Amino acid sequence: MSRVAEDRGRTAGARAGAAAPRRRGRPRSAAADSAIVEAVLRLIEDGVPIAELSMERIAREAGVGKATLYRRWPGKSALLLDVMRSQDTPPPPLDGDSVREDLVRLLEFLRHRGLAKRSSAVLRTVVSHVQAQPELWAEYHETVVRARHEALLGVLRRGVASGEIRADQDLDTVADLFVGPMLARAILHEWKELPEGLAEDIVDTVLEGVRPRPATRPANGPMDGPMDGPATGTAPGAE
Repeated sequence: MSRVAEDRGRTAGARAGAAAPRRRGRPRSAAADSAIVEAVLRLIEDGVPIAELSMERIAREAGVGKATLYRRWPGKSALLLDVMRSQDTPPPPLDGDSVREDLVRLLEFLRHRGLAKRSSAVLRTVVSHVQAQPELWAEYHETVVRARHEALLGVLRRGVASGEIRADQDLDTVADLFVGPMLARAILHEWKELPEGLAEDIVDTVLEGVRPRPATRPANGPMDGPMDGPATGTAPGAE
C-alpha cells in the first residue's frame, strides 16, 4: 500500500471515530426523580415560598446531591414545572352527547382538584408568585392549562352549533365564566367549601345567561297568537 493510501486510511478511521456516537451515561433513576418531586411537594405544603426554594434546599430535603438535580434539570424553574406536571391529570373523557353534562364533568374535575390538598397547594403557590416567576407561569399555562381550556372551548363550540349557546358570545369569556367561580373558591377563597352540586349550579347559571333568547315582538308590530277579543267594534255581548 502506498503512503498516500495509508494516510487516507488513517484519516478515514479518525473521521469514523469522531462520528461514532458517545456512550450514554447511567440512566436516570426513577426513585431519585420521585424523591426529588416529593421533596418539593413537601416544602411547598409546608409553606415555603418559591423564592426560597433553592436547589441546595431541595437536594437536602430529597437526600440527594445537588449534582443529581442539575443532571436532570437546568434550574429551579424547569424542576418546578415537572413537579406541577406530576400533579396534573388530563381532563376527563367527554361523551359528546350533552353540552351541559360535559360542562359539568369538566367543572367537577376542577372541584376534585381543588379538594386535593397537594394540587391546591401547588396552584396557590404558583399563582401567588406569578409576578415574580412570569416564565414559569407561561410554561405552566402552555403545558397544563391550555389542554383544559381547549377541551372546554370544544364543548362550548358544540353548544353554539347545537343552538344551546348564542353565536354572538365570545367563547373565551364564556369559558372564564364557567371556570372562574370554581377556581376562585379553590385558590383565592380556600376557606369556602366546594360542595357536591357546585359544578351543576355554576353550569346551569351560566348556561341560563348565554342561551339564545326567545324572539320578542317589535314595539309596534303585530301581536303573536290569537287575540282575546275583537280589536275594534262593539264588545261581545253589547249588541
